[in-house]
Amino acid sequence: MWGSVISEWASLLLRWLHVVAAIAWIGSSFYFIALDLSLKPKAGLPDGVQGEAWQVHGGGFYRIMKYLVAPSQMPDELTWFKWEAYTTWLSGFALMVVVYYLEADLFLVDKSILDLTPFQAGLFSFCSLALAWLLYEAVCRTGLAQRELPFAIGGYLFLVALTYAFTHVLSGRGAFNQIGAIIGTIMVANVFTLIIPNQKKIVASLIAGQAPDPKLGKASKERSVHNNYLTLPVVVLMISNHYPLLYATRFNWVIVAIVLALGPVIRHFFNERHAGRQSPWWVWGVAAAGVIAILLLSAAGPREVKTGALSAPVTAASVEEIVMSRCSMCHAAEPVWAGIVAAPKGILLDTPEHIHRNIRLIGRVAAWSNAMPPGNVTEMTGEERAVLAAYIDQAR
Repeated sequence: MWGSVISEWASLLLRWLHVVAAIAWIGSSFYFIALDLSLKPKAGLPDGVQGEAWQVHGGGFYRIMKYLVAPSQMPDELTWFKWEAYTTWLSGFALMVVVYYLEADLFLVDKSILDLTPFQAGLFSFCSLALAWLLYEAVCRTGLAQRELPFAIGGYLFLVALTYAFTHVLSGRGAFNQIGAIIGTIMVANVFTLIIPNQKKIVASLIAGQAPDPKLGKASKERSVHNNYLTLPVVVLMISNHYPLLYATRFNWVIVAIVLALGPVIRHFFNERHAGRQSPWWVWGVAAAGVIAILLLSAAGPREVKTGALSAPVTAASVEEIVMSRCSMCHAAEPVWAGIVAAPKGILLDTPEHIHRNIRLIGRVAAWSNAMPPGNVTEMTGEERAVLAAYIDQAR
C-alpha cells in the first residue's frame, strides 16, 4: 500500500514542479523572442546596439536595448536564464520514471501492439530518447541547420517517422509521451550544450578584454529559434495523456503529424506580428483545417475494433459483463489489482448502476479509443469494444 501512496504523491509533486518550471521557461522564451523581433534601430543608441524597445508593465515603463554581440565591457550584474529549462527537464524526466518506467506495464506497454516486458519498454524509451537527440545534434553541427527550409522539412519528417515507429512499439499514451519527451530533450539540450556555453564564452571574452566571436551569438539564436517553433507541439503532446481520443485511436500517429505542423505555423503568425510585418491571417485557416482533420481522425476508433456484424445481440447485461470482467478489478470501492489502492480518478464500475452512470466515459476510453484498460492489461477484445460502442449508439 505505502509504495502506491508514495508513488501517487511523487507523481503529483513532480507534475506540479514540472508544470511550474515549464510555465517559467516557456514564458521567458516567448517573451525574449517577441522582444528580439520588436527591437527597432534608432539614432543615438550606443555602439553595437541592434535596437531598442519601450514596454509598459505593472505600472512602469521599461527601455530595453539589445547588443548584437555584446557590450564593450562586462556589466556589473548579469541575469542568466537557464534553470527554468533545466528544472523543466529534470522534473519531467523524474516524472517519466515514476509514471512510465515504474508502471510500464500500465502506461508504456500495450501487448496488443508489441509484447514487451516493462524493462524492454523502458530501455527502448531511454535509448531512443538519447539517440534522437544525438542525431539532431550531429546534423546541427554539420551546418545543415543553416539551410532553414530543408532542415525544417527534414526535421518534421524525422519526428513523424519516429512517431509512427513509437505507435507500433509502445502504447498510444507511451508513444505520445515519448515523442514529446524527445522534443523537450532537444530543446533543453539546446540550452545546456550550446546556448549557455556560448554565452559563457562571450562573457569570458569580455572579462579578458577581447572582442567576442559573433558566430557564438548567431549559433545560439539559431537554436533558440528551433525551440520557439517546437514549443506549441510539445505542450500538446505533454497534455495529450488526458485525451484518449488523441493517443488511443487508429490514426494517432497522423494526429501527431498534424500537431507537429500546426504548432510552428501558429508560432509563425505571432512571430510575424511581433516583428511588425504583415500578419499572415491564412494561418488560422490552416489551423482550423488541421483541427477539423484531427477531429475526424479521432472518430475512427481504435485499431483493433471488430468491424461487421456482432456475434450476439447487444444488451445491457452483455455490457455489464464486459465492464465487470475487464474494468472493475481497478474501478471498485476496494480494488483487487496489485498496486491500486483506490479507484482511478474516483470512477466506480463495480455495479450496474455505476456502469450505466459512467457509460459515455466508458465509451470515450474503451469503445471509441483503446485507452482503457491501460496497456490492455485485462485483454479487452476488439469485439467487446464494438459491443460497448454499439450499445452507446443505441442508447442515444
